[in-house]
Amino acid sequence: MPRMKTLGWREWAALPRLSIRKIKIKVDTGARTSALHAFRLEPYQSETGKRVKFWVHPLQNNTEYVVECDSEILDERVVTDSGGHAEQRVVIKTPIMIGDHKWTIELTLTDRDTMKFRMLLGRTAIQDQYLVDSSASYTAGKPKLKQSAFKEIT
Repeated sequence: MPRMKTLGWREWAALPRLSIRKIKIKVDTGARTSALHAFRLEPYQSETGKRVKFWVHPLQNNTEYVVECDSEILDERVVTDSGGHAEQRVVIKTPIMIGDHKWTIELTLTDRDTMKFRMLLGRTAIQDQYLVDSSASYTAGKPKLKQSAFKEIT
């Protein structure tokens, strides 16, 4: 069995298809599903299927910086948060980059404005790929992706 890489309890990530160059994430093995902060969602029908336009504040403590995103809707699911509150959420699928590793994950969209981290990386997204060292932070460094891979919309 190949040796798995280790992540700290918090890391830097990029979501290139969503034009998010960097976002501080909390690696949360207690959460099954990954979640991204989206403060406004506008679902719509396109020629190829259901899509959603949404807006993100990717930087902690900064509501001035906004990234406008657009993605195909994979599903809608009821997700129960750590406080026991159930919420219907839109689910998308998108590539994530941590350090030099890029793979595709499912993300639910929810308002995390009052939360310290704009994104949670749940255990489903990292299973069979990473171990988590709860005493470490930023073990992977910043995402290593060329700036030309992003098209920012503000």
